[in-house]
Amino acid sequence: MTAVRGSRESAAPRFAASKVPQITLLFWVAKLLTTGMGETTWDWFDVALGQALAVALTGSALVVALVAQFTMRRYNAWVYWSSVVVVSVFGTAVADLAHNDFGVPYTVSTLVLLGAVAAVFALWYALERTLSIHAIHTRRREGFYWAAVLLTFALGTAAGDWTATTLHLGYFPSGVLFLIVFLLPAAAHRWLGLNAVLAFWLSYIVTRPLGASFADFMAGPPGRGGLALGMPPISVVLTALIVAVVAYFAKTRVDIPRADRATAVPAAP
Repeated sequence: MTAVRGSRESAAPRFAASKVPQITLLFWVAKLLTTGMGETTWDWFDVALGQALAVALTGSALVVALVAQFTMRRYNAWVYWSSVVVVSVFGTAVADLAHNDFGVPYTVSTLVLLGAVAAVFALWYALERTLSIHAIHTRRREGFYWAAVLLTFALGTAAGDWTATTLHLGYFPSGVLFLIVFLLPAAAHRWLGLNAVLAFWLSYIVTRPLGASFADFMAGPPGRGGLALGMPPISVVLTALIVAVVAYFAKTRVDIPRADRATAVPAAP
């Protein structure tokens, strides 16, 4: 069996370089910015464009972004983070539509999406024997990666609404709660020996409700503890910050995996 598996893995098409960025502190900053931007941008589009048009536009953008990402031969900061942004917006739509259109309680949607995320990770590990993003060198692993990213965004949206609305915590307390949960895996990895891959994915999942809770706190209505600064202004500010961070990535290449830096070329917008 080992020989068969080894031959299959060696025969599978492999990328010449990694398709995902190096995990740094600035990676987490960019990820949190996209989570907040996705939350407020979907709410903005939903109101300004109407639900049907907003779904059509964000769904089309998702397809275009992922096609571009899958056709790249190596990591490109602009293409990768554009995909993350669109996934963030569409992931918000999935969770919101389940509640607003179909009446699914946030508790139920959170549990269902948690099960879906667990199922993707279980299948990914069963077939590939690793969940490390540093080992995404085949098309199948890349597919699992983006499926997990999309589902974690949807899960995070539902979880954030669950704590803010169902548990009546409001936006800011929910943000503080998720900030603590976000930091726990890193602390457990450093001082208790928690597996690095597990710690990464636990924190990654929590970035969605963390960023969205604080974005909603700034933009949302006072009835939920928000500052009512408005969805459009917060979306524009967060988008500008994302563009600035990605431009820095593209110029400095600090987010290119170390093994690929020798052969990498500067990313073009």
